[in-house]
Amino acid sequence: MTDTLMTIREMCDAFEVTPRTLRFYESKELLAPVREGQKRLFTRRDRARLKLILRGKRFGFSLEEIRQLLDLYGEGEQQITQLRKTYEIARARLDDLKSRRVELDEAIAELETQLRWGAKTLEELQRNPAA
Repeated sequence: MTDTLMTIREMCDAFEVTPRTLRFYESKELLAPVREGQKRLFTRRDRARLKLILRGKRFGFSLEEIRQLLDLYGEGEQQITQLRKTYEIARARLDDLKSRRVELDEAIAELETQLRWGAKTLEELQRNPAA
């Protein structure tokens, strides 16, 4: 039984999250651990869901998008619906990240130009303080 159920501490250690994080995901009904009094025991299903939640967060999916994808599990169709929806959301997210990367590259280039100008101006002022 210990290989199928994990305590909150074991989950925290395995996934490098805090108890607060697990309780938050439970409050948002993304995880549903078995309760034994005050003790939470996480099933293999919870572990799989947490892995997907963390991956989704890493990719910038909102909790609502993650919930929608998790809710698609078990709708049959051999997960075709879930895979299709995941693909659509992931494609949109990738497009957004690429767009933001272009904007970041432009901002970095502009800031580097300003820093070069600032360094040159500072150097000139230090050589000729009366100017």
